Amino acid sequence: MSKIFGHRGFSGKYPENTMLSFRKAIEAGVDGIELDVHLTKDNRLVIIHDETIDRTSNGSGWVKDMTLDELRRYDYSAAYAGVYGFNEIPTLETYFDLVKDLPLITNIELKTGIYDYPTIERRVIAMIRTYHLEDKVILSSFNHFSIMRCKELAPDLKCGFLSESWLIDYGAYTKSHGVECCHPIFFNLQPQVVREMHDAGCEINTFTVNTAEDVKRLSALGVDALIGNFPDLMIAAQREMAE
Repeated sequence: MSKIFGHRGFSGKYPENTMLSFRKAIEAGVDGIELDVHLTKDNRLVIIHDETIDRTSNGSGWVKDMTLDELRRYDYSAAYAGVYGFNEIPTLETYFDLVKDLPLITNIELKTGIYDYPTIERRVIAMIRTYHLEDKVILSSFNHFSIMRCKELAPDLKCGFLSESWLIDYGAYTKSHGVECCHPIFFNLQPQVVREMHDAGCEINTFTVNTAEDVKRLSALGVDALIGNFPDLMIAAQREMAE
């Protein structure tokens, strides 16, 4: 059965990429958590999806132009403002403190697609090694050059090429670069596409799977991991399959 990853934690019901969202995903019983990492002005690794804080907080500005202390002034509750209290921006270190002893996989998306943070790969890898989480992490990015830098720095770490495109021979492309995982958007995963990726020896971790129908279809196809906003729905759908 496919593994279930919480997309930005349990982002369908709680503020995305917050410690609350991560804890709720763990409580729901996920196999893994997907999250996004940026680098602050003072070189701290923070968990947030966008390059700016405008959408997910009550503040405004670019993450790269602000220090961690400045970023922590704002509430990252987004649409849930006033519902779950004050949610500060998490650091990757704080997240690792939460999960380091859990049997949980963490998919770290390096947000290097718009601003290519020069040292982010090295800093993320160093923190993974500090926490001895080498076997519990997948690094992914839409910036495939960023992933190749990861493979050069840490060939032992599992990595994935993210894509929203209808690529031909995605598996062969991924494998030819020494990368272990394909991370495609879910709707282009037809049987022949899944077969090509698996024939190339690639692990398939797809996003963003938010309906029971898609959970069942993709699980039946043998997709390795499903990344979605509603872990409870996804887990319930798989239980129905097993009955």
